[in-house]
Amino acid sequence: MLSPLDLQRLRDALCQAENAIGLSDPNPRVGCVIGHRDGRVLGVGHSQQAGGPHAEVMALRAAAAHGASGVSGATAWVTLEPCCHHGRTPPCTDALIAAGIAKVVIALRDPYPAVDGQGIEQLRRAGIEVVVAELDPAPEAQALVTAATELNIGFLHRVRTGRPWVRAKLATSMDGRAALPDGRSQWITSEAARADGHAWRARAGTVLTGIGSVLADDPRMDVRGRAIRRQPPRVVLDSDARLPASARLLHVEGGSDVTVFTKPGANPLNPWQRRDGGLVHHRTLPVGPSGGLDLPTLVRLLGDEHVNELHVEAGPTLSGAFRDAGLVDEWLIYLAPRLLGQGRNALMSMGEEALSDPPPWRIQDSAPVGNDLRVRLRRR
Repeated sequence: MLSPLDLQRLRDALCQAENAIGLSDPNPRVGCVIGHRDGRVLGVGHSQQAGGPHAEVMALRAAAAHGASGVSGATAWVTLEPCCHHGRTPPCTDALIAAGIAKVVIALRDPYPAVDGQGIEQLRRAGIEVVVAELDPAPEAQALVTAATELNIGFLHRVRTGRPWVRAKLATSMDGRAALPDGRSQWITSEAARADGHAWRARAGTVLTGIGSVLADDPRMDVRGRAIRRQPPRVVLDSDARLPASARLLHVEGGSDVTVFTKPGANPLNPWQRRDGGLVHHRTLPVGPSGGLDLPTLVRLLGDEHVNELHVEAGPTLSGAFRDAGLVDEWLIYLAPRLLGQGRNALMSMGEEALSDPPPWRIQDSAPVGNDLRVRLRRR
């Protein structure tokens, strides 16, 4: 059972882990606190960029930098099972054992095959007491487990299924319209809702849109208005290579690379270039049964390339195609207090849901954002 101090220190470690959002991909977001059972904190840390130090090593370094007279006999509270394999960095279990840590409290086991309980066993073989919050049925412990899962939902989903967690964003009026009849859509939702949307972009491994949205709105598809360490890579689905060389997303100063997927044989009329020296990658995808690009193949491909969270901001046709292919794990919907009546649907779909069946989606949460309402839906 977790003690009140364990619960508090795991909360502190989760706060540390949040600092790894937009930094550690494709590695998980992990936080660590090292301290004594009397309440003293010796050091804290979070995962750095891939290939950099992990949370446990950062916390040990912080303890040394602050003059802590050794961590022998201390406890480490960490949000994910410490790694026990040699990747780009040495095992964190070795670092904890060498430092003389006496106890490790873990929020989640790591399902990555090279870890998956082996880190826990290695610590125990070294005589270290290990407590796993997942095994504590107390509501306070399970709330921490849920929070730790949410923080790494993309990583955990990719490790378990081989594909990224797909989050699709919609901005719509209360009656389901994404644009006026003439196609104007800027702006249905408030500035606060748009800022909130950038926070979700910032945590994505890749941001994706379609050529229809590019031609209609000429979006940048980058993260703005937030302090970030990296811009997520961007993907454009463009079956017939219609992306103009002047598209704004190709010319964002300091922007990330752009990958344009077309069907085989489709070549751009003008070479796609970046004014800021970034890269534009041209790749192909097979055509799916509906005549568009094969979305399941795309999602599997991105999973193979270690994309944890795929953030889809697309028009009604492409968003509907993701829905019909059963690829959306979560909807991020911003509802504006407007009733547009005539207008363009936020979602075009060939699929139908029988009203006699239970709803396939459940409301994960909802919250007011400015004048709008943000609702997240997930599969039941």
